[in-house]
Amino acid sequence: MRRSKSFFLSRILLNIVLMALPVLGGIAMAQENGAEWDFPAKEWERERYMKPDSDFIQLKAHYLRSLNKQEYLAAAHDLQKIGKIFYHWGHYAQSLEYHLQAEKLYEQEHQSRMIADNANDIGLLYYYNRNPYAARSQYNKALDIYEGLEDAAGLAHTYGNLGHLFEKEGKYDSASRYQYFALRQYTLAADTNGMAKICENLGSINEDLARYDSAMYFFTKAQHLYELTHSDIDKIEVLNNIGDIWRKTGDFRKGLEYSRRALAIAQDNKEQYQVSSAYRDIAKAYNSLNINDSAFYFLELSRKYLLQIYSEENNRQVAFFQVQYDIEKSKKHIEQLENERKTNLIIVIASAIILALVAALGIVVINRQRIKIRSEQSLHEKNRQFFESQNRLASAELKSRRLEEEKLKAELKARQLEKENLDMELQKKELEEETLIKQIDVKSKELSTHTLHIIRKNQLLEELRSRLDIIAKDDKRDHKRQVRDLIQLINQNFNNDRYWEDFRTAFEQIHHSFFTNLKAHADDLTAAEMRLVSLIKMNVSSADIATILGISQDSLRVARYRLRKKLGLEQGENLSAFLQGL
Repeated sequence: MRRSKSFFLSRILLNIVLMALPVLGGIAMAQENGAEWDFPAKEWERERYMKPDSDFIQLKAHYLRSLNKQEYLAAAHDLQKIGKIFYHWGHYAQSLEYHLQAEKLYEQEHQSRMIADNANDIGLLYYYNRNPYAARSQYNKALDIYEGLEDAAGLAHTYGNLGHLFEKEGKYDSASRYQYFALRQYTLAADTNGMAKICENLGSINEDLARYDSAMYFFTKAQHLYELTHSDIDKIEVLNNIGDIWRKTGDFRKGLEYSRRALAIAQDNKEQYQVSSAYRDIAKAYNSLNINDSAFYFLELSRKYLLQIYSEENNRQVAFFQVQYDIEKSKKHIEQLENERKTNLIIVIASAIILALVAALGIVVINRQRIKIRSEQSLHEKNRQFFESQNRLASAELKSRRLEEEKLKAELKARQLEKENLDMELQKKELEEETLIKQIDVKSKELSTHTLHIIRKNQLLEELRSRLDIIAKDDKRDHKRQVRDLIQLINQNFNNDRYWEDFRTAFEQIHHSFFTNLKAHADDLTAAEMRLVSLIKMNVSSADIATILGISQDSLRVARYRLRKKLGLEQGENLSAFLQGL
């Protein structure tokens, strides 16, 4: 019973330590990759500035020398490297500031490729500063430049960064799409190491989505590619990931095997972070296998490595901050001494200038007194001559103004006469317009009278024809033949009335260019069609048009259809509106 309780308590304690260990790991790893905003490392993120103080001092000095020599491209490179040092120590805001300064110099020197490379770095720093929108903007800027340069490696690198960004935002579809874009570009560039890295990223995405078969496929492919390029350090993380997949799928011994392989490579290459991670993974495997003694042992090793790394990183940061402080302090002291030197120099120069000015002032005063007497005499003479010349100029100007005044008066009279003539012409035109309007009104009345006359006459003839039809149908009457002849005569004279000529004359006087415009659309219209067009133009109703022309409504519809066809109107286009527009 004691043994069972001890075993149970040891399991609980081991699980608590395993849960707490990533927190300790996160504290130490924050010095390298950022605590809260984890993001996969790029090549320059893996650089180890083992002597940040000396590196910073050398880069700062080289940067100042480059500026003094106006070697702006070299200065931009120095700023970018200084920014990477600050990034390495987790100071993302300061790192971003240096990269933005480098960007200005690259743009000044028109270095497109350097601008694109720096934009990728800036995008990562914006992400760590919790501004993913600005990060995506920088990556898109880099893509545009790389596409213009047809740089497959640059495109692949940027696509990979965008894929990481979408992965950390939980947008796995977009993340996978951009990682595939990157894989295609690395394939075009024949970059085996880049292809391996993208396969590793795709494996990570599939692992997050619990697609362990796909994740294993991509991790295995990444391992094979790293072996081709002999990238042992890169291979460590892939082996750890494969071990994680085996543990998640239940094969704990297989996972333990891969974690041990990762540990061996990490120890050979003195990769302390990877050694600690491998120990932690081995502890997880032993815990899953219920071998708690070994789990505690390796867990303790991992914790010790983490504490050691954390301590070393803190010492380096303190040293780095001390160097920064000393540099700033020295810089301020030098500036203070330089300012004092400049101040003393200014005082000496000012004293000499004041003495020289006093001596010169004495000489000037003496000479000025001598000159003053002479100048007053010459000034008096000049004033006299000036006043005389002013009087002459005033007299000439007065005469000129009088002549100009007379000229303006003459021009004013001429303009008044011209205005009166224009007013008379305007009145004349207004009278002509009134006369023309009256004539148009008279012609309109005449046209309406003619139209009304034709309507009344045709109505009378229609009535007479109707009555004669009745007589003709009566078989009892003996004058049947004469009545039929009379009807035929009436039909023949329906459209031959002399009033049509008077009607057309009046119509053309009102609508001057109507028939000319009409011929431009159809010059083969018959006399009957011309009459129909005139009546439609006058807005006469269909019933009155049928009465005037002496035809039925059906015949009128046929006539309108033929007229539309000759005018070339489309189906649905209004005939009346078309004619009103001519």
